[in-house]
Amino acid sequence: MDASDIIQFFLSSLSLGGLYALMALGLSLVYGILKLVNFAYGEMVLVGGYTLLVVAEGPLPWLIAAVLCVLFAVIASLLLEAVAFRPVRNASANTMLITSFAISILIQNAARLFVSPRPQAIPLPSFFTTTIRIGDLFISQRDILSLIVSLIALGVLVLFLRRTTLGIAMRAAADDFTMSRVLGVRANLVISIAFLISGLLAGIVAIFWMARIGTITPQVGLTPVLVAFVAIVIGGMDSLEGAVLGGYIIGFLTVGLQTILPQSLLEFQQAFMFLIVILVLLFKPDGLISNRRSIERV
Repeated sequence: MDASDIIQFFLSSLSLGGLYALMALGLSLVYGILKLVNFAYGEMVLVGGYTLLVVAEGPLPWLIAAVLCVLFAVIASLLLEAVAFRPVRNASANTMLITSFAISILIQNAARLFVSPRPQAIPLPSFFTTTIRIGDLFISQRDILSLIVSLIALGVLVLFLRRTTLGIAMRAAADDFTMSRVLGVRANLVISIAFLISGLLAGIVAIFWMARIGTITPQVGLTPVLVAFVAIVIGGMDSLEGAVLGGYIIGFLTVGLQTILPQSLLEFQQAFMFLIVILVLLFKPDGLISNRRSIERV
């Protein structure tokens, strides 16, 4: 690989890893407070994607469509918490896990019924499909924008968690939810904000995920949520830092395997990636950053 190939590899890996990191953070925030692995979280990407599909075909500017994509993902996430998870909040972890699977299937089937079971092409503005050439280096504007937006989102979230009263309350709730309630932290508010932030992150991911794949299907959220789950397992289930690290590791693994695997083995890319993940967990079964108080350093 020459210098341009190395730069291209890092840009692509950081761009994709940033999206995975945002998804992993959204999943980890809710897990930290409710100990719920929300497998319906991928459907927030679905909601955002179908919002883009409907609005982008209309007269509104694409930027407005992107804002509405994020907004509807946030609304869907808040409704998910209020309607599906709040009634079973005091039930067992297995009950909440089954609830998340049920909601996921329900939303997917609703998309098949009311929209279409077939792939739908999403209109994309030119800046998502334009490539910039610098010498021998070809850089996708989509990757640059994705990288910038993901870094900004991560930075704003860090400031929120460290500098605001509500962010500190969320960190405390993630560390010890029962004790936080005893000390006066409002449970419903903290949980709702966690779902709001997770929906916001999913909406941002939806924009760039749709730009990557170009089409949307009712199963579009499956890959992002599975990758996010693997990322928080690698990084550490109780660590937001680990979620970010795990997301970027998966991003580098994905792009790296696409680069080094021969064409005949590309269909086994997922198998190779999960094999590497298993090897990591054999040596670090609790994740790379396993510290119940690590969230306080985010």
